[in-house]
Amino acid sequence: VQLQTSGGGLVQPGGSLRLSCVASGFSLDDSAIVWFRQAPGKEREGVYCISGSTGSTNFKSSVKGRFSISRERASNTLYLQMNSLKPEDTAVYYCAVSLVYSARYSCGLQKYEYEYWGQGTLVTVSS
Repeated sequence: VQLQTSGGGLVQPGGSLRLSCVASGFSLDDSAIVWFRQAPGKEREGVYCISGSTGSTNFKSSVKGRFSISRERASNTLYLQMNSLKPEDTAVYYCAVSLVYSARYSCGLQKYEYEYWGQGTLVTVSS
């Protein structure tokens, strides 16, 4: 199982970025996959997840209406579209996956639910 994350960078407040997580060694349809983030001095927190079989999602309330999650089956890639970015969105963003059977039907935002992690990509929101 490998997860390759990319797409971070520096963006001004109000701007947009799209993060990518290319998965290999498994199918997104057979998993729950999630985006976490960790700001300096803070705990890692779940941001947005999607369940492979049902497409059901779960997300942190502070990103509602600004972030969205999607997947591309052909390339086995997960995306996090981030719009209306705020300075408080500044963090290292990680994707992670759970291959537990039940996770493909319902995903959560807790770290302990995920077995495999990609490397992080830094998102900085600043003027």
